[in-house]
Amino acid sequence: MSATPRLSVIIPVLDEAAAIEARLDRLLGLWLCGTEIIVVDGGSRDDTLAKACPVATRILQCPPGRAVQMNTGAHAARGSQLLFVHADTRLPRRTDLLIDRALAGKHCWGRFDIRLEGRHPMLPVIATAMNIRSRLTGIATGDQALFMTREAFTTVGGFPEQPLMEDIEMSRRLKRLSPPACLRHKVVSSGRRWEQQGAWATISLMWRLRFRYWRGASPEALAREYRHVR
Repeated sequence: MSATPRLSVIIPVLDEAAAIEARLDRLLGLWLCGTEIIVVDGGSRDDTLAKACPVATRILQCPPGRAVQMNTGAHAARGSQLLFVHADTRLPRRTDLLIDRALAGKHCWGRFDIRLEGRHPMLPVIATAMNIRSRLTGIATGDQALFMTREAFTTVGGFPEQPLMEDIEMSRRLKRLSPPACLRHKVVSSGRRWEQQGAWATISLMWRLRFRYWRGASPEALAREYRHVR
């Protein structure tokens, strides 16, 4: 690991012992290329921390909450570029080079296209719709692996520490600095949410929550409804 990594990958986790080793092993190539891998645990009660040790550059602990965990990791990171990745997301090859090229021009932040993994026949359609919507609106979700310069992160004050829609709000803030770099290289994320809850039911729920957020509903109220439905 170089003394000054260019890219820091920040992964918020909670009770991920069953799969954390396999997921971090996929980042070994980035780690060998000098990328900093930071795992931020939100209070796991299993062996997540012990199993993350072999690949993670640093392991941090803080109160639970994805936004809180991502901010904690970002403040501790040494890289000039920050990549925020959900624990169940797989990155494309040489993610570090892809991000470096994307941030070399007019963009100070961006995200990847997404492919949803699973058996439900609607998953490719849902992923395509997510990618198109993101290009049209300039809004990205955490599933698409948000990346940005450290300067951009600092300028917008980091992720809003709210229980839901933190990625939507972060995108809104970053859009004031530059349009997003929308990379066509795909991250692969789990389609479990759509398979377990039903594709149309999940789509309806997420659009309803986003519409209410746009209308001014509090993230706390939306999070209560989201947890209740799940």
